[in-house]
Amino acid sequence: MIISASRRTDIPSYYSDWFFNRIADGFVTTRNPMNYNQVKRIELTPEAVDCIVFWTKNPKPMIESLDKLGDYNYYFQFTLNSYGKDIEENIPSKNDEIIQTFQKLADKIGKEKVIWRYDPILLNEKYNIDYHVNYFGKIAEKLKNYTEKCTISFIDFYKNITTNIKPLYLAELNNETKTFLAKELSKIAFGVGLKMDTCAEDLNLDEINIGHARCIDDLLIQRIIGYTINAEKDKNQRLECGCVKSIDIGTYNTCNNRCKYCYANHSQNILKKNNELYDPNSPLLCCELNPEDKVNERVVKSIKCTQTSIF
Repeated sequence: MIISASRRTDIPSYYSDWFFNRIADGFVTTRNPMNYNQVKRIELTPEAVDCIVFWTKNPKPMIESLDKLGDYNYYFQFTLNSYGKDIEENIPSKNDEIIQTFQKLADKIGKEKVIWRYDPILLNEKYNIDYHVNYFGKIAEKLKNYTEKCTISFIDFYKNITTNIKPLYLAELNNETKTFLAKELSKIAFGVGLKMDTCAEDLNLDEINIGHARCIDDLLIQRIIGYTINAEKDKNQRLECGCVKSIDIGTYNTCNNRCKYCYANHSQNILKKNNELYDPNSPLLCCELNPEDKVNERVVKSIKCTQTSIF
């Protein structure tokens, strides 16, 4: 089993104490986003969990406690963009804190386990192509010895972000613009020894050596754990997504990064209510069990192949 922690919220930034309590207790419970009263109890023991994939913009609160995961395998999807607080409201200074955190994390766990995400890319009068090329280069120079690749993607104009992005006057992005910008950024990445791929983009950039990412990456997981795994493509993700199947333990409307482009927060009122319900000792993240909830055990097992093949 692969655990995603989480596409729905930034657990390392805001809920690392809750996460480590779940690890200590050996289980977590999650609600079905499509059926609120359907709750699953999921085993989190080292025997069941083959790898944990963390998604974050600031894992600083978690770094000193990572030794508690000595029996687990994991890696980080670390988003580090060049935007200011007009886009990423609650992210600390990139120069003063986030870049140093990235470097510290890579030094602690190995650069192969820290994937740099420069995404989503958006364009307006301030954050134009020249801006991205300039600041991507500055970040790449500082991260070149602390990661092996950079994953990029372009903003998706989801309905639930319309109000947040309206004051930004964002430009529509056609494939020609995307390809041009990807080419410019890849020149920088390749120039400092980094690979580059795209996340869930319907673009063929093979000619400039940019492949399609698997953010929940079976190949990387096999490299980390030292075994092959029986991993299926995640059919719940978009067609262009290369991720393999995982179980997400996060909760929507709980991320306090307040990024204008975020699809995971649908309502500021719900976010506020969920924050008030946060209990680091609860098996559920930012919510409570109700009498009408139906809790079932989700059957999970390792997908690790431990038998030696003769073929």
